[in-house]
Amino acid sequence: MSIPADKQEAVARALVAAFGTSDLDGPPVVLSGGLSGAALYRIRVGGIGYVLRLETAASPFGPQARGRTYVCMRAAAEAMIAPRVWHTDPDAGVTIIDLVPQVPLVEYPGEGMLIELAQTLRALHALPPFPEQVDFLEGVEGLIATFRGQALLDPAATEPVFAHFAALRAGYRPRPQDLVASHNDLNPANILYDGRRLWLIDWEVAFRADRFLDLAATANWFLDDAAGEARLLTAYLGAEPKEEQRARLRLMRLANHVYYGVIFLIGAASERPEAQLDERSLDGPALAELRHGLKRGTFDMQRCENRVTYGKARLAAALHGFQGESFARDLDLCAEPAAAA
Repeated sequence: MSIPADKQEAVARALVAAFGTSDLDGPPVVLSGGLSGAALYRIRVGGIGYVLRLETAASPFGPQARGRTYVCMRAAAEAMIAPRVWHTDPDAGVTIIDLVPQVPLVEYPGEGMLIELAQTLRALHALPPFPEQVDFLEGVEGLIATFRGQALLDPAATEPVFAHFAALRAGYRPRPQDLVASHNDLNPANILYDGRRLWLIDWEVAFRADRFLDLAATANWFLDDAAGEARLLTAYLGAEPKEEQRARLRLMRLANHVYYGVIFLIGAASERPEAQLDERSLDGPALAELRHGLKRGTFDMQRCENRVTYGKARLAAALHGFQGESFARDLDLCAEPAAAA
């Protein structure tokens, strides 16, 4: 597989800057990546493997966002949270990083992965705050507006979700000390296990944000119950969590459900703009069932119809949480940033 013609010159410059030569040991090998749209290649230089990443689409945050992405990625790499960065060219969208040997996350022994993720997030959030980009909840409102314009699902099914999200957006107030260096897109595709430890990758939407967003993403992808939620918070905080901290995590889990729900559905609608769904409600498999399917490898997220199913399950999980008895109480606890020191 050869490098796209419009990227070859920039790649050659990057190789010379990183290694003093543009010669590769052999042809690049395409790597399967996540859903970000970037092209990933395994390359070898001097007998050592690296990852070459080529941005193939404009950032939703505008052309200046690549510079912010690489600032965040380098900071995480220097803190040993992300793989080493050998070269970045924001203008050309070319990055070269260390190749991390990948072992499936399901092979992480015991329940230690949750503890390591909590400790990794604590180290990430202790870094100097990343550059500001957008208020996360405001950004989700923009995604909801895009989703509404596509009319993929019956509004009668989705509008109750979005009405509750609007109440969350209006009432939730992050504490100033909780605005930290945040990844903002923690999912299994962006967490690598090398057989010894975890690494975080893909920093496109990293910026200064509420620390509970990363914790919520971790909880939503990897946990099934409140007991796991408590273990995550305790490991992250190094102490028993306060009720306000529990409330913030619960609320941001709901926001994260809405975020991933509309992201997956917007992507599916854009991929197949003429497609009409037979089932336009939020009915379908429960999120926990899909999560177990992902773990077992029986639910393939690369299939468009499965991404629709997953997006619907996320919105259904959000609606269930919004309608729960703790939502109003949690929102009251988190209405003022000075509520806790």
